[in-house]
Amino acid sequence: MAAVNRDPLTAPHRTRNDAFVALGAALLAVGLGLLVDDGRPLDPLGWALLLGAHVPLVWRRSRPVLVMALVVAFVAPYHGLDFNHAAPTPVAYCALYTVAATGRPLRTVLVGVGVLAVSVGVMLTVSAKEALQLLEISGWVVAVLFLGVDIRFYRQYVAAIVERAERAERTREEEARRRVAEERLRIARDLHDLLAHSITLIGVQTSVAAHVLEADPGRLDRAAVAKALDDIAGTCRTARGELRTTLEVLREDGPGAEPGPPGVRPHDSRGPLPGLDGLPALAEAARAAGAEVELSVGTDDVPPSVGAAAYRIVQEALTNAVRHGGRDDLTVRVGLWTEGGALRVSVTDDGSGEPAAEPGFGLLGMRERARSVGGTLDAGPGAGAGFAVTAALPLPGEAR
Repeated sequence: MAAVNRDPLTAPHRTRNDAFVALGAALLAVGLGLLVDDGRPLDPLGWALLLGAHVPLVWRRSRPVLVMALVVAFVAPYHGLDFNHAAPTPVAYCALYTVAATGRPLRTVLVGVGVLAVSVGVMLTVSAKEALQLLEISGWVVAVLFLGVDIRFYRQYVAAIVERAERAERTREEEARRRVAEERLRIARDLHDLLAHSITLIGVQTSVAAHVLEADPGRLDRAAVAKALDDIAGTCRTARGELRTTLEVLREDGPGAEPGPPGVRPHDSRGPLPGLDGLPALAEAARAAGAEVELSVGTDDVPPSVGAAAYRIVQEALTNAVRHGGRDDLTVRVGLWTEGGALRVSVTDDGSGEPAAEPGFGLLGMRERARSVGGTLDAGPGAGAGFAVTAALPLPGEAR
């Protein structure tokens, strides 16, 4: 089956293999010449023509039409001298099959008609009876040609199946690479949002505790210090929980993954995506860092993906406001509402409105969050003062 399925024009060691085919056909022709009585007995000239017709078969797959012409050039005078007509049959059929199996059907038909015309013309020089017998058995020639054409179509069919399978495999690999890249980008965004938000709040809360300790050591406000430290501990607990949830993605189905309870998949422990119900906690964390946060949520019926994107956008906007606001009495206004089939997100502050000295991934991450659900995001200095972030996140038809 491997030999049948393989393209004869690109098969390895084809010249060597065709040499064995030529040798086998020559041995068969010698047997027919000695055992079958169908014409004059072979003399040295007859043997030379018969064996010479088999030599071109060594290159039958490289030059099929030329090989066919050389075989005809040896066989035509052989039959014209009325030597044993059965002996050269194998070499003729082999050359015809090769032409049919390696060329287009039109070429096969033309070669078949030409061979039959030459053969009948040569046999007419011997006797009309021999020419008529040749026409009677021409069905074998047609059968050999049809066999070659059928094998050629079968090889093309197998090659098409193999090519489709390889293309599908490449497509699966490309899809897998794309999914891996998307997952890495998602994890990077989650880690950035989580760490930037948590570290910013911890830094602000630590500064508050340090200020309380240094302001009036003689009259230490233990309650204020305790509250600042408690806020730091709460921020650390929240960050640790979100970080563990995010990093569990990297352990799923990995070589060191721990088996979970029966019937529960590893990713079931990740919990739900962050959504609009987590916004009050974000606002409270920002208030603990010293900012005045005004939160207004006008909807709670949004898909989880849209809710998660809105949560991350608000989280990063609050982080940037606390970090770059530049004033102690900073006020941040957060609003979410539905309008025109989309969830509208607005985060504005009355800070300095100056961008960070060193550009980071915050604004880029917010825009990627918006694009992940087919939305848009604008960020820049506010109309009066401060900084403004606005986003439009499309909602599915059933959520409008």
